[in-house]
Amino acid sequence: VQLQASGGGLVQAGGSLKLSCAASGFTLDYYTIGWFRQAPGKEREGISCSSSSGGSIFYADSVEGRFTISRDNAKNTVYLQMNSLKFEDTAVYYCAASSSVCALYGMDYWGKGTLVTVSS
Repeated sequence: VQLQASGGGLVQAGGSLKLSCAASGFTLDYYTIGWFRQAPGKEREGISCSSSSGGSIFYADSVEGRFTISRDNAKNTVYLQMNSLKFEDTAVYYCAASSSVCALYGMDYWGKGTLVTVSS
């Protein structure tokens, strides 16, 4: 069972990146997916969640209107489109899967993070 996040990199403020989270060993169809991030010196925080059907979506206030979560169950992959990036979006981004709630301490599987660096 594995989640692999990718797509991070260095981008200028105002730019865009699209993160991917590919699952192997299990099917994402039945899981709620969350994207979390941890900035240097800060605690990990949840920024977006998608229910298994995709019908229920959550965004943290800090990314609302700029980030979009989506899922392609046929590819067993979840995405996070990040637009209008700000310096404060700099963090390691993690994807995680839950069979129940989407919460920092409620996720069943975690992927290794991918670093996003936004230059000002």
